[in-house]
Amino acid sequence: MTDPVTRAGDGIRLTVHVQPKARRTEIVGRHGDALKVRLSAPPVDGAANKALVEFLAETLKIPQVGIRIAGGGSSRRKAIMISGVTVARARRALGLA
Repeated sequence: MTDPVTRAGDGIRLTVHVQPKARRTEIVGRHGDALKVRLSAPPVDGAANKALVEFLAETLKIPQVGIRIAGGGSSRRKAIMISGVTVARARRALGLA
């Protein structure tokens, strides 16, 4: 199984499977080779993407400007580029260590 967190440039690449309109926002675990995240926000007008960036910033304790959705903007499966964090730190914060 491929790791959802990989090194990329000065940061990491995180593969995420998003479940919008959930009861609450939380990390559920793995979904194949991705991290599964439930979001309470609906997938309307970018609300779920915004909620995902806010949630990851809070979880990783980094500013939101360091997080960019690099692929899958309108898909459940997303590639997230995150600067200012190491693979080890991200894995610990996301419960993958």
